[in-house]
Amino acid sequence: MNNPFGKDAFTYLTVEQESHAEFIDRGSRFIGYAFPLSSEEAFKDRMKGLTREHPKAVHHCFAYRIGLEGIRFRSSDNGEPAGSAGKPILGQIDSRGLTDTAVIVVRYFGGTLLGVPGLINAYKNAAALALQVARAVEKSIEDPYDLEFDYTLVNEVMMVIKRHSCSVLKQEMQLFCHFRVGIPRRSRDACLRQFGNIHGVSVNATRP
Repeated sequence: MNNPFGKDAFTYLTVEQESHAEFIDRGSRFIGYAFPLSSEEAFKDRMKGLTREHPKAVHHCFAYRIGLEGIRFRSSDNGEPAGSAGKPILGQIDSRGLTDTAVIVVRYFGGTLLGVPGLINAYKNAAALALQVARAVEKSIEDPYDLEFDYTLVNEVMMVIKRHSCSVLKQEMQLFCHFRVGIPRRSRDACLRQFGNIHGVSVNATRP
């Protein structure tokens, strides 16, 4: 997948909330769950939950993509023939230009073998249906910065944060404050200028 969220991009697409849909082929049930995702740990938690919800399912196949770099993704066939489940699921995420998104497809075997082409079609359709039900939302790409300033400046700093709809990712408020903020890329230059105009505020790009 080419990275659509390069340095000139201002927004990205993800799903707003979890959704599910079902696809049936020759007795086999494929239940697709699509949901927003922020970390591998959160994915593991949701997978554990679905495994408990569907203990009699024969497969729990999945794919996810996280971040804006285009390199954090994973897919799994979970015992199905290689390439018949995880890749078709990931393909549906990528075809919609989504990130921070996961899809898990739970399969109940219906007694008839579908073959690799049939499995590819089934997992693709289950993922596609789940993503169709999920509402795609456009979010601002934010770049992280560290702010350091005296407590007496907190009101001025917060005015700039609110004016530019920055996210406060971390904050330590004592006599000397440390904030980590996500600045929307679209208004980054103007926001940084306004922070710079507040005497006594130190602004530094956060190291990855």
